[in-house]
Amino acid sequence: MTSAELRQSFLDFFASKGHTVVSSAPLMPSSPNLLFTNAGMNQFVPYFLGEQKAPFKRACDTQKCIRAGGKHNDLDDVGFDTYHHTLFEMLGNWSFGDYFKREAIEWAWELLTRVWGLPRERLYATVYRPDEGDPAEFDQEAYDIWKDVLSADGLDPKLHIRTGNKKDNFWMMGDTGPCGPCSEIHIDLTPKGDSRGELVNADSPQCIEIWNLVFMQFNAEANGTFKPLSAKHVDTGMGFERVAGIFATTDGFKDFTKEPSNYDSDLFGDLFRHISDMSGRTYTGTVPKNRDDLSGQEMTDVIFRVLADHIRTLSFSIADGILPGNEGRNYVLRRILRRAVMFGKRINLPRGFFANLVAPLVTKMAPHFPELADQQEVILKVIRQEEQAFDRTLDRGLQLFDKFTLDGTGITGEQAFILYDTYGFPLDLTQIIARERGLTVDSAGFEAQMEQQRQRARSAQKKDVISVFEEGEKVHSTQFVGYNCSEISHVETTLVGTFEGEEESYLVFAQSPFYAEMGGQVGDTGHAEIGGQRIEILNTITDAAGHVLHKAPKSDAYNKLVSQPAVLSVDTARRRQIQRHHSATHLLDWALREQLGSHIRQAGSLVSPGHLRFDFSHFEALSPEQLHEIEEMINARIIANDPVQWYEIPLEDKPDDVVSVFGEKYGAIVRVVDIGGYSKELCGGTHVRATGELGMFKIVSEAAIAAGTRRIEAVSGQNAIELAGRNFDRLGSLSRKLSCRPDELEERLQVLLDQRSELEKKLRGLEQKQAAAQGGDLLSHAVEKDGIKWIAAPVKVANPNDMRGLAIDLLKKLGEGVVVLGGDFDGKVTVLATCSPEAIKQGHKAGDIVRELTAALGGKGGGKPDFAMGGGKDADQLAPALKALLQ
Repeated sequence: MTSAELRQSFLDFFASKGHTVVSSAPLMPSSPNLLFTNAGMNQFVPYFLGEQKAPFKRACDTQKCIRAGGKHNDLDDVGFDTYHHTLFEMLGNWSFGDYFKREAIEWAWELLTRVWGLPRERLYATVYRPDEGDPAEFDQEAYDIWKDVLSADGLDPKLHIRTGNKKDNFWMMGDTGPCGPCSEIHIDLTPKGDSRGELVNADSPQCIEIWNLVFMQFNAEANGTFKPLSAKHVDTGMGFERVAGIFATTDGFKDFTKEPSNYDSDLFGDLFRHISDMSGRTYTGTVPKNRDDLSGQEMTDVIFRVLADHIRTLSFSIADGILPGNEGRNYVLRRILRRAVMFGKRINLPRGFFANLVAPLVTKMAPHFPELADQQEVILKVIRQEEQAFDRTLDRGLQLFDKFTLDGTGITGEQAFILYDTYGFPLDLTQIIARERGLTVDSAGFEAQMEQQRQRARSAQKKDVISVFEEGEKVHSTQFVGYNCSEISHVETTLVGTFEGEEESYLVFAQSPFYAEMGGQVGDTGHAEIGGQRIEILNTITDAAGHVLHKAPKSDAYNKLVSQPAVLSVDTARRRQIQRHHSATHLLDWALREQLGSHIRQAGSLVSPGHLRFDFSHFEALSPEQLHEIEEMINARIIANDPVQWYEIPLEDKPDDVVSVFGEKYGAIVRVVDIGGYSKELCGGTHVRATGELGMFKIVSEAAIAAGTRRIEAVSGQNAIELAGRNFDRLGSLSRKLSCRPDELEERLQVLLDQRSELEKKLRGLEQKQAAAQGGDLLSHAVEKDGIKWIAAPVKVANPNDMRGLAIDLLKKLGEGVVVLGGDFDGKVTVLATCSPEAIKQGHKAGDIVRELTAALGGKGGGKPDFAMGGGKDADQLAPALKALLQ
């Protein structure tokens, strides 16, 4: 079977067993603890936790996953073996409180042996047997089911059932959360298939796990106990590349003489052929026996695997709106791309080669993952830009490598880490380059630096205690009654509790018109009247338990008011400004997608009374024409006075054209905000009733805040009108100062700029003449010292760059010799030295001269033997110090 046939066969099989076929979730995870979606179960976590009711009892899917960076990091192994990947597909079938162990085991065996035809005698099952201190008991239920299944096919259960402890056969979502015993299926890939199960869980590439059946029946509590779940679930995962590789390597289970490889399947064949066409080399599937000593063909095969794996990861990630950048998951992608480019250069692939792999990948994978075809143009642009930027960085990195190894002592661990972390040099490539030059690399020191980085990452990582919501459990929450702006004053309610902070108090009401800060929208302010007192509400927020907290001035008297009636009033004028900006944010999101493409992903927002801020993923700056078009699109919708509506629906009923925000957690019931039928988003915030209330929309700024992430700040309503008025006044003022009409300003300014440019050219010419005159004078006063000519003198030039040019010109005219110059530039002393080859042979080095000179000037400097620069503080000592060099 081809990979496509294999994938479809899996989905069809479980569809025939009553499973709903579910699309892969994006690689951008919803959990804040994850860098990427890294397991098939990620999108189903709310169902396992009881936060949402599953819309189906059974599901199956193929989930795209990335394991690179963070806890699960396979990046540095990719290429050096035939089974690691940064991106892979996880085939899975799921039961949400429906079937359990028997069905999961029997169906797994049926698919593998009867549908796919895997040799029964080569398959081994594992069940959970705890060691001392491990949770739960021996999984007798799974053992008995496997015994029945294997015996029915004439296999000896004592031989084909193996046991494993918590490490191998007890699955946990994290330190807390749903967990349970698992049952793995392994296949013996030895030539004769006679390992008798002895290689199971022995880290042998000839006996590998192909499917893991997880039986969720406990919740790991924060206190270390394991609480049985009221609803038991099934979560299975099968590595698609691994199974496809087995099919290909064994020629459909006919030939077990070849070493198993995930890269033998057609998932990678098209990419390998394309790399071969570009490089003129051939993939043969060799695996290095020693990473520190690769043969030429071994290196070639490592590179083929690296490039094929990494283009998959980059392309799928970019298609899901995750772009290379400088932090977090974005930085992981940048490192993966740079690793690919570095390896590609080892076989002399031309600049820009990596982007050429996008087309064959899209052709291969888009039939099942159409987002690749939809975003192909964006993927190409991003990868091309990243390659070009890295080529520049790479040149600097190689220069630094040369600098590190000038003394011939090799690369220290710290230096190797700098090359890795700043310039994208993987350790293995640093070792290869060093070995070619007969140098060593301190691998242990590098690993120590890496561990320090991991410790920093772990200390910064956010950890959540995962709790399962059992049926009947409820968290008290304040009822929000403030969506209608005409009904947010004099709202009658009851004070139900108070909390005390260090410098403020917090009030909790049964109902409230105050919107609590959430989803980028700032909290409301206003006042409350309780027991004849007027209490200012300074802000509104929520705590971890879900309470809506109304911030008030610090007071111990609020406790006495609990259970008393209260009347709440929101600052209506402020709220109207906020909701104008919130609706404007939705319009901006819509316009960006329309103008730039569907790859746009919200990366953060702020909705305040004074302005809005919208962060989004995009790979390049917006042109003035694009910004103008976006403004026109939004203002056209404002003039049209489109209706703004909102309604609630079950999350599973959300239409595909309704936008949700990655990283946001949504409940079973969600609120859709629909503006004119063209902008539809999940949103719990407050909005205007019609776009005409926005009055006007104006972008204030657009800029990058990180690589691959941009920020727009804008205003609407009265804020936009005031901004336009101020700008109009400025134009009038400038026009009067320049004695022209406002529409002539650009032309008048261009005339002035041209005049300034012409004057600067004239001034530059005069400065150059002055420098040349100084040069002639200095040449005539050159002195003989140590058999060569020396010039050492202070000069008057416009800037240090001119002084550098003068020194180089003097040395050319001087012939063999030394030129040392110094200058005072606005109170800062700069000195430089340049030495001819003959002067260097005689022991005169520019770096040493500058270090000696700057020490006398109260500064520091240095450089290479032929050229060096430095600085000092004591301008009075410049002339004496230069004169001393000639003595």
